[in-house]
Amino acid sequence: MQINLDLPQDIEQRLQPHLDSLSRCALEAIALEAYKARLITTAEVQQMLKLPSRLATDAFLKQHEAFIPYTLDEIQQDIEAIAPLLSR
Repeated sequence: MQINLDLPQDIEQRLQPHLDSLSRCALEAIALEAYKARLITTAEVQQMLKLPSRLATDAFLKQHEAFIPYTLDEIQQDIEAIAPLLSR
C-alpha cells in the first residue's frame, strides 16, 4: 500500500531533503500505533519495518515504549495455563 500526504507547498519544500527519513518515521508511527491498538502482532511490526530479528523488533518497541497492556485477568489466565506444566 502506498499512502500520500497532502502538505502545504512551503512545508513540502522545507521537508524535501528529509523525505526518506520522514517516510521511515511515518511508517514506524503507523506500526507503533497499530501495535499499541492490538491491530498487528510483533511479527507484523518486524515485517512492516523489515527488522532483522525478533530481538531487534523488541528493542524497537521498547525504545518507543510500545507496551501492550497486560491485565490482571490475562496474567491469571497465563498462570493457569502454565501451572500444569510446572507441576510435572
